[in-house]
Amino acid sequence: MKIEKITENKIRIIIKKEDLKDSSIDLHTIMTKAVESQGLFLEILDRAKKECGFETDGHKLLIEAFSSQDESMVFTITKFEIKNDDVPTNSSCSSYPKRLVVRRKVNLLPNSDFSIYRFDDFEHFCSFCESLKIHSQFSTRGLVRSSSLYLFKEKFFLVLSGIHLNHKSLSLFNTVLSEFATFCTHSNDFEHRLKEYGKCVMKKNAISTALKFFG
Repeated sequence: MKIEKITENKIRIIIKKEDLKDSSIDLHTIMTKAVESQGLFLEILDRAKKECGFETDGHKLLIEAFSSQDESMVFTITKFEIKNDDVPTNSSCSSYPKRLVVRRKVNLLPNSDFSIYRFDDFEHFCSFCESLKIHSQFSTRGLVRSSSLYLFKEKFFLVLSGIHLNHKSLSLFNTVLSEFATFCTHSNDFEHRLKEYGKCVMKKNAISTALKFFG
């Protein structure tokens, strides 16, 4: 099991299939049953607190569970502070139970060499690039021919063209991308719309540029 601190409020946990065997829990169990009810999940939170100082008492938790192509599990846990009006009278924030929202996704690799993804803000795009940079095994060489970033209707759109579908880093790239962005389309028509009505922030080499200056 590997725990990575992405930001002060977000961590990533990678659980390999060997770890699942040791815990007597399989991929199907995690993807179909309540994650919060399993001892493994409590173990993850306890370990994250000890290793990364990721304190979750008094927070709402958003848990996103992905299954990767190598049968590993990738958990992304984001914590949010509980507002005062969420806490019942005479209850301390530290003793108030965590509120959990669980999303389960199957992390599928792209089946097209052209894709567009949406980021809610520029910070999410920078966090995506920073997360790529901490993986020593990740390589951008030959992964995509062109990557451009556009600003359109207060959202940022990453246009990827010439995606090498057999690239060794594609699975990792897609796993990290899924944590910070939402897939939009495989259609070139939307790219034309971005070029006409949006603003090009980074042209052709958006990922490598961001890795160099923002990662």
